[in-house]
Order: sequence, then structure tokens, then C-alpha cells
Amino acid sequence: MRLDNLLAQEKISRKAMKQALLKEEILVDGRPARSLAQNIDTGLQKLLFQDQIIRGYEHTYLMLHKPAGVVTANKDKKLPTVMDLLPPDIQSDKLYAVGRLDRDTTGLLLLTDNGPLGFQLLHPQYHVDKTYQVKVNGPLSSDHIQQFKDGIVFLDGTVCKPARLEILSASSSLSRASITISEGKFHQVKKMFLSVGVKVTSLKRTHFGPWSLDQNLQEGDYRPLNSEELTIIRDFLRKSG
Repeated sequence: MRLDNLLAQEKISRKAMKQALLKEEILVDGRPARSLAQNIDTGLQKLLFQDQIIRGYEHTYLMLHKPAGVVTANKDKKLPTVMDLLPPDIQSDKLYAVGRLDRDTTGLLLLTDNGPLGFQLLHPQYHVDKTYQVKVNGPLSSDHIQQFKDGIVFLDGTVCKPARLEILSASSSLSRASITISEGKFHQVKKMFLSVGVKVTSLKRTHFGPWSLDQNLQEGDYRPLNSEELTIIRDFLRKSG
């Protein structure tokens, strides 16, 4: 939650916030707050306003193993959504997926009610990598590795940032690979492989930045982030704006 919104809930005036910020009387984990727009989670961070502890709001962070056939949305008139996979007592209009996966794509999704966090994680400024396991219907070679490294160009002229392609197995009819990208264009991975002459037949996200899919999570299952994963969230909040 934005720092100013959090303090406003404590009935602190905007003027008092600005004065305290200038005097370095707002401390987050012992450090002066950088701005009133700073993203804060008092469940993970210690917030002091003029030496008084602000309890604020503890956000929710979940890891979901998305199955095929569901859409990354809170509501849909025709199709099941990732939110439908959660029990009613956890479902909330404030909860949303960080980024999206296509309906037929499986794998790692982070769900949270920390609105600013999702925006920050998806912003190009932070270069959060996403890794996918891919199956395609044709051969892959070292030439393709170089093409991905150089930056794939779509037929419409769109240029992708350099990506890392690792070929796991290859044949004339089926190849398996791992691809890591740092951006999120519409249907990007599928279009990248089409640009080199093969079609994606299976796509699974295994990593989102420093978070990796829990191999014990079955498709359709979820769990709260563990302490190590929450530490990553806290560290990101500390360094982000």
C-alpha cells in the first residue's frame, strides 16, 4: 500500500506527512522513507511515524500453479478464472494476478492484494525475467539461440529485447527448450518461435524473477508464499520506489 494512503488511514493529515517526511521522522525498517508514494507492507516491514509504530495493513501473497483452460482474470462471463481456483474465504476483489498467462499456458502465477507491487514487478525499469519451458513442433538449433540473443523481430517490425534460449532436446517434429525473457508483449513467446518457423505446442512458466514454481504444487493448487519468498518481497519493497 502507498505510504500516504496507509498514513491517511491512521487519520494523519497530508501536511503532517510531508513535514515528517522532510524531517526524516518516517522510518521504514529503520531507514527514512523516500517518498509518500513508497509501497509499504507493515506485515513485512516495520513502520514508525514520529517514533510511533504504525500497524497498517498486512498484504496477501500467494503462489498459484495455473492449469490450462482458465483465464488470468478476476471475473469472466464464459470461462473459469484463476480466482475460481481459490476457496471463497480467500477470494477478494482486491486480489489479482501479477501479470497474466494465456488460457492454454500453465505454471507460476503470483497473486496479491498489494496493487503497487504488481505494477513495479512488471515495469521495464526493474527488468524482472520470466522463464518458460516450451515444446515446439519442429527443430531448434544453435542458430536459433543466436537469433533469440540478438532480439527476435516480428513480421510487423516489432523488435524484442534479447532473450536466452536453451535447447533441451531437438528433433524434426518435436523440440523442448527453456526461454527467458525480460518483457511481456502480447503472446510474446509464441510469436517469437513462430518468427523462427516453429509453433509452440506447450508452454509453462517456471520462474518469475527470483520466484520459482513449487514442484509440489499440483496444477490448480495454491499456497501462501513461504518466509524465504516473503523476504524477496520485502527486499524488493525496500529498493523499489
